[in-house]
Amino acid sequence: MHRFALAVLCLICVLAGTAHGQTTSIEPIRAQLGSVQSFHLQTRLNPADKNEVDILPKGTILRVKMLNTVDSSVDRDGAQFHGIVVESLAAGNEVIVHSESEVRGILVLLRSRNHPQGFRYELLVTGVTDHGKNYALTASLNPSFVDAVAPTASSPKPEPLEVPSPNVSTNGKVSTSLPN
Repeated sequence: MHRFALAVLCLICVLAGTAHGQTTSIEPIRAQLGSVQSFHLQTRLNPADKNEVDILPKGTILRVKMLNTVDSSVDRDGAQFHGIVVESLAAGNEVIVHSESEVRGILVLLRSRNHPQGFRYELLVTGVTDHGKNYALTASLNPSFVDAVAPTASSPKPEPLEVPSPNVSTNGKVSTSLPN
């Protein structure tokens, strides 16, 4: 009988204890109506259908005035937003995307290794309409989709690799000696 009472007491203690788990709240992302957001062009995921926007380098800043409010605490993953390009984008002397072009985008929930909750919200521009032409593109608020890996103090820096200089023999052949 005492064993049974002890087992019940242990069970009650286990169930009554506070469980500290991972929080389910993901840091929200908000963009207010009329605010100007800076999006970074990314490498497109499907570059098979080339367009003029592809000549702009990765990281080019696309400044967009929001035409609607986006709030990840209210809006769901996949919610669409619209905006207007504030500053033209040019490559050399050629304007690729004119100011006042229409912007389409979505709110997405991305997997993130470095984020404490394992996910993060992101606003993505998916297309621009400029003078009646639709351009597919990918631009995000962050400079890269890839999670930055923070270097740790204990990680040794790799030694630079020394490449042996070639030895030219009298017969014109080049040989190299590699360290063992």
